[in-house]
Amino acid sequence: MKLTVDIPADELEDAVRFTKAKTGGEAILLAVADFNRRRRMAELTRYAGTCRNLMTPEELQAARTRS
Repeated sequence: MKLTVDIPADELEDAVRFTKAKTGGEAILLAVADFNRRRRMAELTRYAGTCRNLMTPEELQAARTRS
């Protein structure tokens, strides 16, 4: 997909530097992918503690000490 966006030069330079990309386009792709990954991870936190079949931390520690 093509998109035209005005990005301030200093922001794009920082994105290229932080992502260690070779081009501005690559930096933008990496930044979008990282943003999406972080949002997917944040959505997963909604499910934290909802699985009844998982070990408790105490059960996990007991299993580790038995091995």
